[in-house]
Amino acid sequence: MPQEYHQNAETGGNEIQVPQRLPKPNFFNFLALVSAVEEINNSSELLPNITLGFHIYDPKNQPFLTFMTALGIFSGMATGIPNYRCKSSAILAAVIEGLPSELSIQLSNVFRIYHYPQLHRYLKKVHFKNVVGEEMFFDENGNLPTGYDIKNLVFLPNGTVNHNMIGHYNSHAPPGQDFIIHEKEIVWESSNTQTPPQSKCSTSCPPGSRKLTSRENPVCCYDCIPCPDGEISNQTDMDNCIECPDDQWSNENRDACIPKVMDFLTSEESLGIAFISMTVSFTFITAVILGIFIHYRDTPIVKANNRDLSYLLLISLMLCFLCSLVFIGHPEDVTCVVRQSAFGITFSISLSSILAKTVTVVIAFQTTKPGSRFRKWMGSRVSNSIVIFCSLVQTLICAVWLGIAPPFLYRNMHSETGTILVECNEGSIVAFYCVLGFLGFLAGISFIVAFLARNLPDSFNEAKYITFSMLVFCSVWISFIPTYLSTKGKYMVAVEIFAIQASSTGLLGCIFIPKCYIILFKPERNTRKHLTKL
Repeated sequence: MPQEYHQNAETGGNEIQVPQRLPKPNFFNFLALVSAVEEINNSSELLPNITLGFHIYDPKNQPFLTFMTALGIFSGMATGIPNYRCKSSAILAAVIEGLPSELSIQLSNVFRIYHYPQLHRYLKKVHFKNVVGEEMFFDENGNLPTGYDIKNLVFLPNGTVNHNMIGHYNSHAPPGQDFIIHEKEIVWESSNTQTPPQSKCSTSCPPGSRKLTSRENPVCCYDCIPCPDGEISNQTDMDNCIECPDDQWSNENRDACIPKVMDFLTSEESLGIAFISMTVSFTFITAVILGIFIHYRDTPIVKANNRDLSYLLLISLMLCFLCSLVFIGHPEDVTCVVRQSAFGITFSISLSSILAKTVTVVIAFQTTKPGSRFRKWMGSRVSNSIVIFCSLVQTLICAVWLGIAPPFLYRNMHSETGTILVECNEGSIVAFYCVLGFLGFLAGISFIVAFLARNLPDSFNEAKYITFSMLVFCSVWISFIPTYLSTKGKYMVAVEIFAIQASSTGLLGCIFIPKCYIILFKPERNTRKHLTKL
């Protein structure tokens, strides 16, 4: 194959320059070009009054030869001379090249100087029908109209393949007619002819999940991940999950928001029933003990250490048991305000009564000494004053608490997943611990006085029982504080109820059960003669 092939049209012709290497594989491209030029020249419809010729150059895949070939195209000489054209018999219409990109750059640099495209302006006016009746023309951008036939390949059982025409696409057709497809004629590979297969690499993300795309994959390829707790997706292929309102939570399928569960200590659950049963039982036991003391009020063991204080202590212990009922059930603004104040005041009455009984023991022992100045303190005036003063101090603390920052109903929506903790906010935590601190002060004073009086004669051995009861009381409430702070919701309430009942039971059992045992089962010891012998 020669390095340069010419076919020129000397009269009114145009020239197409084709810088193309012609190794054996490209020989058929050369023949196709020759055939196309001959068909155009022999047709009176394609390019009337225009005759085409062509030159084919072989730059041998060398950048320098490619550059020189480009100059040769415009000068018409074997040796390219810039800005000089030797031949004037034909007009250069276009340049067709099929070189590698590094060689095409050399041609493009020269073509840009001479303002030559790939297609000449004459080609824009071409408009004809080919042998199959299709219209061939160039648009305003110099592009050929695009059209495609859409075929359905059907693999038959006998091994043959049918190419069924099911539609077509024409980029220059009017809107609505550019893409036409006949869905009923489509034969899918599966047996289901109603639902077409997915035209994407990922299955649809169902409600309850969202799409997770990555930069490495196409937008149609994604993973499906479940919505996190508290978020939902109620449609298919959602990009993001929707966060539920504060008072709602996602259901198990993550496709709907449902109301959060209200959590508080109810009277229907086992824990609430247990506390109610304990409250009723211990209140009844306390009432029975009070009845026993009233019935045997004239016996020496009841009269010892001020029986009026014993009555007051038993009544206050019943109120302590009963105040735990205010902690059970759905909290309300009223119950939040009442329950801590009721707890603090009733326990202050109980502890001040115990303190008054302990002081009475000490004063009674001191009055037995000749010339004692404690005789003027005998009677109920001192004990009543202690009870009234201590109770008023606790009442004043509670009043200040309720006046400045009272407890209030609080719905905690964020501490537990899917749950609203209905609880009482203490308002002022300082005031709450002031109430506990004053009770601890009374218990500590009672313990110290009773401990110092524990070795008094056995006629006044109630000091020993008070000492032990104060040990139980202090142990319960010292362990209560860290446990109370480490829990939340209904379990925090349960801890406080348990502390109330445990400490009240300790006071009741340590002080009154030994006396009831003597009254009911050892009546011979409940005599003045027996007490004086001790």
